[in-house]
Parts: sequence; C-alpha cells; structure tokens
Amino acid sequence: MYKKPRLTALALAFAAVALPAAAEDLVQIYDQARQADPTFAIADAGRLVAEGGADAARAALLPQISASLEYLHSDGSTRSITPEQDAAGNFVLLPDVRDSRSRERQAQGQISQSLFNWANVERWRSARATRESAGSDYDAAAQDLIVRTATAYFAVLTAEDQLAFAQANEKALARQLDQAEQRYQVGLSAITDVHEARANHDTARAQVITAQNNVDNLREAISQITGKSFGELKKLREQLPLEKPEPAELESWVDTALKQSPQLASRAHALDAARLNVAAQRSGHLPTLSASLVRTDTPAWANGSGNSLGEAFGPFHTNSLSGNTTIGVTLNVPIFTGGLVTAQTHQAIGQREIAQDQEELTRRSVVAGTRNAYRAVIAGISEVEATKQAVVSAQSALDATQAGFEVGTRTIVDVLLSQQQLFQAQSQYSQARHQFVLSGLQLRQAAGIVGAKDLEAVNALLE
Repeated sequence: MYKKPRLTALALAFAAVALPAAAEDLVQIYDQARQADPTFAIADAGRLVAEGGADAARAALLPQISASLEYLHSDGSTRSITPEQDAAGNFVLLPDVRDSRSRERQAQGQISQSLFNWANVERWRSARATRESAGSDYDAAAQDLIVRTATAYFAVLTAEDQLAFAQANEKALARQLDQAEQRYQVGLSAITDVHEARANHDTARAQVITAQNNVDNLREAISQITGKSFGELKKLREQLPLEKPEPAELESWVDTALKQSPQLASRAHALDAARLNVAAQRSGHLPTLSASLVRTDTPAWANGSGNSLGEAFGPFHTNSLSGNTTIGVTLNVPIFTGGLVTAQTHQAIGQREIAQDQEELTRRSVVAGTRNAYRAVIAGISEVEATKQAVVSAQSALDATQAGFEVGTRTIVDVLLSQQQLFQAQSQYSQARHQFVLSGLQLRQAAGIVGAKDLEAVNALLE
C-alpha cells in the first residue's frame, strides 16, 4: 500500500523532467536586462551623481551652521628664590613655590549666511542644467536598452535560422553526393560529378560549423546584457503585418525627433550648463557679502597653592564664566587674483564652444538617423516581400533542376547551384523579416519615443 504513492511521485518527477522548458520571449529577456545591464546601471548612477552635484551647489546658498566644543586642562608649577627682608631688616633669600591647576571648556556656535555671491548662484543654475542633462542621458540609455535587447534577441533568431538552413543545405548536398556516387557506379555520370558534389558538401559542412559558432557567440551577447544564461527563444511568426510608419510623412518623424530625442535634450542642457558656467567664472570679479552670528561661552575652573616667606598658603579656588556674542557683516572685494578669474573664464568659454558644437553634431545625427530609419522601414516592406518570393522561386528552380538532372537534361553542377541559391534566398528572407521588425523600433528610438509598449507590440509577433 505504500508503493503506489511512491511510484506516483516518481512518475510525476520523471514527467516534470521530461517536459521541455518554456521558451523565453523578448519581454522576459528585457526585464532581466533592465535589472542587470551594466551600461544602463552606469547611466542610472550618473543621474544620481548629477543630482548630488546640484544639491551640493545649492548648499552654498543656504545657511551654514556649525558648533564646536573645546576642553583644556593644564597643570603649572613655579619654583624661584626671592630676596625678602626679615624682621631685623636684613635681606635673605627665601624659596617661592607656587602650584596651579586649571580647566577650561569653550563652546561655540556659529551661523553664517551668504547675502550676495553671484558666482554661487550661477554655479547652482549650471549644476541644475547638468542634472537635467544626466536625466536625459538616463532616458536615452533606457531607450537604447530596449533596442539593444531586441537587436541581440533577433540576432540570435537570425543566427539560429542560418544554422537551420545550413544544416538543411548540408543534408540536401549529402543526398546529392550519394546520388552522384550511385550514378557514377552504374556508369550514368562521370567522376567529376562526384568531385563537384563532394566539394559542395564539404563547403556546406564548414558552413554548419560557422553557423553554430555564430549562434553561440550571439547567445553570449544576450548573456552579457542580462548577466545570466537562458534557454530557447520564441521565434518570429511567419505572417507579419507589413505596415508603413504612422504618420506616413518623413518630416513629421524628423520634427518629433527634434522635440523628443533624449540625446538632443541632453546636449541642449549641457550647453545651458556650459553657458551658466561662463557667467559663474566671470562673477569671480564681483564682490561678495555675507553675514555671521557667533556665540561663545567659556567656563573655567582653577586651583592653586603656594609657599612664600617660609609660610604656606592655599589651597584656593577660582571659577569664572565668560560669554561673547558677535554679529557681523563681511564685504569681500576681489582686487587682483593673479589672473585666475580671467583664465578660468577663458577656459569656460572654450568648454561652452565645445558644448555648442556637440549639440549641433547631435542635432544633425538625430535628423540623419531618423531619416535613415524611416527609409529602412519603407525599404524593409519591399525587401520582405521580395525575399519571400525569391524563396518560392528558388525552391521551384531547384525542383525543376533536380527533375532535369534525373532525366539527363541538367548537370550535377546545375543542381548544386540551385541548392545554393535556395540556401541564400532562405537566409536573406530570414534576415529581412527580423530587420524589418527591428527597423520599426529603431525608427521610434531615433524619434525619441520608443518605450516598453513598443517592445510588447513586437513581443506579440513571437510564437
């Protein structure tokens, strides 16, 4: 009676092991990448650094409060010989010994406030612009992670298709080699047909090895993003919606990119920060005004004793308490700093010029990238349709050539060429399908509007 439950549990365990692991999809890979990708983590850390820099710059404009406590303890002793006059009027040398011990505790509190320091104001504004630039860099990194993950995902799918096509091609050429050898043995073909078939079969075997290595390398690229290994990936379904971009006008996408691109926004904020930094450096010539309040309390305790004229006195105790409050306003006028302010201003101007050129370079890059991505989507529609038809045509050509070879109207070389054309057509069709899906994401990234919902839409095309 106890064996049946054990057998049932054992059967269930074997059944669980026998079940294949569910294939992972694009959204699952992306979720792993978002948690573990070092490039994205660097952008996130950079944003935190910039936020800290803005807070640090603002701190110079806020009240500065400090307090200190000092404790002093001292022991003193004095030994001397002093001439003294005795009762008879004669001068004699007598020892004079004095001992002292004192303690002092000083407590001080200070409040200071900058009333006018234009350089600190401009530095704070510049730091805020830098923070905005880092925020845009983070947004760009988040969008880039979406496209990088999808690119790596479909690169694996393409490589796996290439491997499958290469393996099918190798098997087909192996059959052609067997057929050529059989025909040669019965005298229906020459030995050259065998050599041709063997050479093509050997090449196909090498292509399988290369394709397998490429699959391994590209799977490693996904692991580099996610930080972990993964199993099978869901494939792209056969029927794809070959839709044109919406809106259909190219310039509408360019206008959107100029308004929404996080890369361009980052450069614009960086230029603002550089301009404000120039003003901050020039402000080094301006006077500064600050106010302060200082309160000091100092209690002290002292003990003493001594021996003079041969008579001891003490011990005695003295205590004291002193307090002081100081309120002041300080005006600092820089007169000459050895040319430091001028040099720093010239340096800041150079940095501003660099930031301005970088913004223009990024603007042109965004415009060109958006236009290229738009044209890639449009061309991709035609490419998918053309390569799909090329596969059909190549398969028909191979079937006809094989039939002609069997009746003696075509040569083994014709068959091998047709088989190679079919392999190439299948490879191009796979690449075109995957690239079309990626081009849609790349267009939205170039326009600065790609998001997780776009990745989910692509994920819905997998099966």
